[in-house]
Amino acid sequence: MRENTLLPDFNAVIDFHRLTVDDIKEATRFVMKQADEMVGEIIAIPHEQRSAGNTLWRFDDLHNELEKAHASIFLMAYVHPDGEIRAESLNSIRELSKYENRINMNVDLYRSLKEYSKQADTSNMREAEVKLLRDVIREFEQNGLGLPEEKRAHIQKIQDDIADLGIHFESNISSYQDHIILGESDMEGLPEDYKEARRMEDGRYKIDLTYPSFFPFMKYAGSDDARRELSYRFKNIAADKNLEVLSDLLNKRKELAKMLGYSTFAEYQLENRMAEKPSVVWDFQQAIRQRVRDKAEEDYNLLMEKKKAYKGSASRVYSWENAYYRTLLLKEDYHVDDEQVKEYFELDRVIRGLFDVAGQLYGIRFREIDQPPGWHKEVRMFEVSQDDQVIGRFFLDLFPRADKFNHAACFTMIPGKETSQGYQKPLASLVTNFPRATKNTPSLLTHSDVVTFFHEFGHLMHDLLTQAPFSAQSGTSTKRDFVEVPSQLFEHWAWEYESLKRFAVHYQTGEVLPEELHQKMVDAKNLGSGLFTLQQIFYGMLDMTLHDRYDPDRDSQTTTDIVSKLQNEITFFEYMQGTHFEAGFGHLYGYAAGYYGYLWSKVYAEDMFSLFREKGVLSKTAGNKFRRSVLEKGASQEEKNIVRSFLGRQAQYDAFLQSIGVK
Repeated sequence: MRENTLLPDFNAVIDFHRLTVDDIKEATRFVMKQADEMVGEIIAIPHEQRSAGNTLWRFDDLHNELEKAHASIFLMAYVHPDGEIRAESLNSIRELSKYENRINMNVDLYRSLKEYSKQADTSNMREAEVKLLRDVIREFEQNGLGLPEEKRAHIQKIQDDIADLGIHFESNISSYQDHIILGESDMEGLPEDYKEARRMEDGRYKIDLTYPSFFPFMKYAGSDDARRELSYRFKNIAADKNLEVLSDLLNKRKELAKMLGYSTFAEYQLENRMAEKPSVVWDFQQAIRQRVRDKAEEDYNLLMEKKKAYKGSASRVYSWENAYYRTLLLKEDYHVDDEQVKEYFELDRVIRGLFDVAGQLYGIRFREIDQPPGWHKEVRMFEVSQDDQVIGRFFLDLFPRADKFNHAACFTMIPGKETSQGYQKPLASLVTNFPRATKNTPSLLTHSDVVTFFHEFGHLMHDLLTQAPFSAQSGTSTKRDFVEVPSQLFEHWAWEYESLKRFAVHYQTGEVLPEELHQKMVDAKNLGSGLFTLQQIFYGMLDMTLHDRYDPDRDSQTTTDIVSKLQNEITFFEYMQGTHFEAGFGHLYGYAAGYYGYLWSKVYAEDMFSLFREKGVLSKTAGNKFRRSVLEKGASQEEKNIVRSFLGRQAQYDAFLQSIGVK
């Protein structure tokens, strides 16, 4: 085979700017052939010769080779500017997903690991080895490996269908494009740099549905009609295709769960989560809902009073008015103007601030790579080092463009792993959609953008600082209801003045963010926190309802009926008629029966940050403890034990409730 950019030498940099369609095809075929050979090796080992090295570690080698190819190709499907490469990447993802499903349904491979588990002396094994062996066998058995052959074949077909449907669901969202065209009168209230970036040759403005376009418009546009129209379109992202895809996806998941002996897909999913069963999730969400209801009502009443002050009278506040009146409250009552604040958050300074904070806490350094081998000319690359040794690398893809993933996320590309050649250096990508520079201003981030950046950087640190022995346990490969802990904890350094004063500098004057302005930001932090938390509970309960209490074949309700019912019951903003939010809610694929994990992990993150408050926000001692106890572990220990190890006790709700202003 010719040199393939997706199949680099050990710890070599992947040169994405040379990527071709043929590379993707060849790499996909190669890793599947390689995996076939590795499966054959494992199965062929005589019973008496089985060991951790030739069975368990070899199984992780198999996982590692597939993951490296799959992860990079997956990212290319959603960020590469070349349509042919995106299309071929999607084809390869389908092929690899189906192949991985076959691996997961390989009864001989399962029996090999089961056979080894029965003879393994766990007292002489590392904790990570014992855990991986247990987890792998459980996952095989969750895939029905104990069932008769004809049922196993049917289960594999269902899983292939689920993978295909999930790819379609996400692709329909990422490729969906819509916009509104507005005249000058409908742009009243919007910043000049925002208008300049969207002004067309005829003097009108094109407002699309990407985050940097949608969210500022909802906050600043004075036109109720324009905000309503944009909100309507935003809540109908991919509704032309994904309502049917989602219904099929839910049916396939229900069928899979039933065949495997579970009453619902949520029960199946949660067996390997910290929560363990649906009843725990329902109880958790209801408990938080009850505790924040009064705070949410206070938040809503403030919005109502502000609307009345502007309109003269009002009977309710609508969802498309929430951000607008909250922005007015911030500016007029709390004296926090996002447009003023963002002048202190020039993008490159924020990046340096991230590096400064992480370097201080974790004892690491960052170096930008000249002529980075990215997939687009704007993509940047960095090395992370400790004691002059490179320990990981990452890409930054910061700005929106056509056909690019339209949220913010950290993508694992190469996991950490112990190998005979040394430790495999992790590679990840942080993808965002921050505002571009204009001819008059550099890229300026709202404080909300800064918080998002710190959040995703927390994921990045989890991926890059891992010391987990197995790739299957590396970095963010934790249980879904734990994976947000490092990211939500890292958000704190986007709020603490001790860290902000290091990089929050006015882009024109060089003035450090004034303490008075910072205090106003802190005072306003929990404006709307009750409403926000209820919205998160709505998302979580929608997810759980669809996967635990809904049957698309038998229920008379549609998924949209459920959205309407839950939104009206849980939140203070009534459902917007004619919208199909669920069609564009990408988490329904990736986080099926798992969206509750954002709030669940927030409870842990807030509790863990209490140690930094005690030791010092930039305490190297606290940072080192978090790195050693949490980030380096990945999933090599049980997550509940990781929490207990760091806190020295069980987690509590108090810090979380205090953090959102609940008395």
